[in-house]
Amino acid sequence: MADDTEAAGSGPQQGRRRPAGGPIRVLLVDDHQVVRRGLRTFLEVQDDIEVVGEAADGAEGVARAEELEPDVVLMDVKMPGMDGVEALRKLREQANPARVLIVTSFTEQRTVVPALRAGAAGYVYKDIDPDALAGAIRSVHAGHILLQPEVAGALLAQDETGNGQGRAGSLTEREREVLGLIADGRSNREIARALVLSEKTVKTHVSNILMKLDLADRTQAALWAVRHGVTG
Repeated sequence: MADDTEAAGSGPQQGRRRPAGGPIRVLLVDDHQVVRRGLRTFLEVQDDIEVVGEAADGAEGVARAEELEPDVVLMDVKMPGMDGVEALRKLREQANPARVLIVTSFTEQRTVVPALRAGAAGYVYKDIDPDALAGAIRSVHAGHILLQPEVAGALLAQDETGNGQGRAGSLTEREREVLGLIADGRSNREIARALVLSEKTVKTHVSNILMKLDLADRTQAALWAVRHGVTG
């Protein structure tokens, strides 16, 4: 298994994030211009958030994310041509480090779960309060997983393998502690400090967790932890 990355929730997305500091750079990806305009109008009054671009479908969103290097992408799910789930997969294939927050009106479990499995860092609905949306952007940018209660419920109701709790039993107590801290958005360095371990040991624990739970990256591990009640 490939070495785990240092940034929480980054998985294979690594190596290109700009230095910390400055406003959170946001890319808007939605096929409805009125939605993009409304989001831009609200977000541009936030002191710590900067809208750096827009895209009308998934393919354009992937291209713009490569060009603009946003910190956070606000992505709709259902769009003509390349939809949001496929765009998420493309971003992961390109190792783009942007955190993707799904903002959509679709609440069905069959829509929620694929988006999260494709690498979304959060999933909220378009009727979210504007201040809550700004808070969601800040939260996923900080490395956290953000789900509205209905979305969390959909995840809890969904278990493709039917043996989630069984796989949880394969984790050691220390691995459960590490997993809980991953769910809190902690980096390997922060986990090492919290548990008084070396970073190399933490990396080994993370690799073992991903292997035992058959997960691809830290984002999936964090979602799995939320889904099965493993907290730091």
